[in-house]
Amino acid sequence: MPVTKFIFVSGGVISGLGKGITTASIALLLQNRGYKVTPVKCENYLNIDAGLINPIEHGDPFLCEDGTEADMDMGTYEKFLGKNMERHNFLTMGQIYKTVIDRERNFGYEGEDVEAIPHVTDEIIKQIKYAGEKEKADVVVVELGGTTGEYQNALYYEASRILSRKKGNSVIQVHVSYLPTPSHLGEPKTKPTQLSVRTLNSMGIQPDFIVARAEKAMDKRRRDRFALFCNVEPENVIDSVDLPSAYETPVYLAKQKLDEKILTMLNLPLSTLDISKWEKMVTTIESKKATTKTVAIVGKYFATGEYQLRDSYAALLDAIDHAGWAQGIDVQIKWIQAEKLEKNDLSDLKDIHGIIVPIGWGPRGVEGKIAAINYSRVNKIPYLGLCYGMQLAVVEYARNVLQLTGAHTIECDADTVHPVIHMIKGQDEILKRRAYGGSMRLGRWECRVKRGSIADSSYTKYDAYDDKEKLIVGERHRHRYEFNDAYAKQLEHAGMMITGRSVVENLAEIIELPKTVHPFFVGTQYHPEYRSRPLCPHPLFLEFVRAL
Repeated sequence: MPVTKFIFVSGGVISGLGKGITTASIALLLQNRGYKVTPVKCENYLNIDAGLINPIEHGDPFLCEDGTEADMDMGTYEKFLGKNMERHNFLTMGQIYKTVIDRERNFGYEGEDVEAIPHVTDEIIKQIKYAGEKEKADVVVVELGGTTGEYQNALYYEASRILSRKKGNSVIQVHVSYLPTPSHLGEPKTKPTQLSVRTLNSMGIQPDFIVARAEKAMDKRRRDRFALFCNVEPENVIDSVDLPSAYETPVYLAKQKLDEKILTMLNLPLSTLDISKWEKMVTTIESKKATTKTVAIVGKYFATGEYQLRDSYAALLDAIDHAGWAQGIDVQIKWIQAEKLEKNDLSDLKDIHGIIVPIGWGPRGVEGKIAAINYSRVNKIPYLGLCYGMQLAVVEYARNVLQLTGAHTIECDADTVHPVIHMIKGQDEILKRRAYGGSMRLGRWECRVKRGSIADSSYTKYDAYDDKEKLIVGERHRHRYEFNDAYAKQLEHAGMMITGRSVVENLAEIIELPKTVHPFFVGTQYHPEYRSRPLCPHPLFLEFVRAL
């Protein structure tokens, strides 16, 4: 039986260097050489998953097909590898501790004193191996969260050290570190990485490769110093410079033969690498676009202090990029704080070509979002409402077209006389117990699309149906409240179309306005952004961008 190989990717000096991109790039290159590869992300926090973490704190939780609410790196893995990630691809220290404690409470350790080593590290190794077994993977690429030297991730590092003691060429260590060039010195400095590697060495780990993140490619002197002080062969010091697009990273690493070197070190045969489709895509990304359009994203998770956060809407922005590249349009994003629009100042909406109202929770900024939706509908500006953006489009239409004064979602007004968005039977009792995950629709649900609708033409045009004959598509959900069918006939009589419903429960999934009254007005209860990939942009985003 073939032995599963393991690649551990750690990070040094600072966070945010691109361990996820490096992990995904290595996995992509090995996969495109014909190997079965699966990635695993090890997160340090004690949360069971990322579902309840404020997106300003840790970025947009990525929603997997099986309902797992995970770290954004799961999205990176999906986009690079072109396949779905699941629960086994995502570990948190909270999951590990809970499993160990639950086992101890059930006498699973038969009276042993349960300790961090070996019991917690054994559980980490068990979960990493399980990911490989579940997918029958030749190689498991494990991204260790955080930065070398943090106390929070020490047990992950210890687990990687223990696994490295296996006989044979089955485990290698890749260390992604930083090669800064201070402006007042004008030369790259290797000392931060030297210290990072020394910390790794103190944990019993010797990196086999150093991936040096830097503004420019390193020279021979810097490479030789890395080799000398970090005990790494010069040819195994890999450049990872700032590139126009993160999607160029696999191509850049392949030029340095990182994948060949990894396979040689793991004693695996060198098959042919074919990344021609990926290279063509990179060329498209970097080519000059014929037109530029501006899309306003009306939300509330934009800033921390004085800094703007792209990560709060990472999947959405990626989906817009994918569609823009495919359509040859340079889509510029304009961030608009929903709360500002509540002051009846709509000046930020002038001179924009499209409006998106994305996911959101609670009442803050809701009236501003509704104002933006009204502006889009009245002025016939292409609109895409995602989850909350679909629900609030229903609220806006009920108020301003049906003239149902006070119409609202019960999420914001529990006493509204017109609860056009409500909680379906059974959910309210779950919510009272604060079982937030239990009261939500999470993961993939099948939707039947109405023939002749904008959604239908989009899925048909890009051959995206899971079942073409039945017009069924599986999309990802992450929400609690639902469209209230008691208002369906009134809304449809007034011109709003319900063009998609869940196959089993018959819940409203898609609302539209006819093209005869609006060029593009679509709201989805699901999240198409989580299924968009650079080689396969989502149809609804493609058509939204085309309508700009």
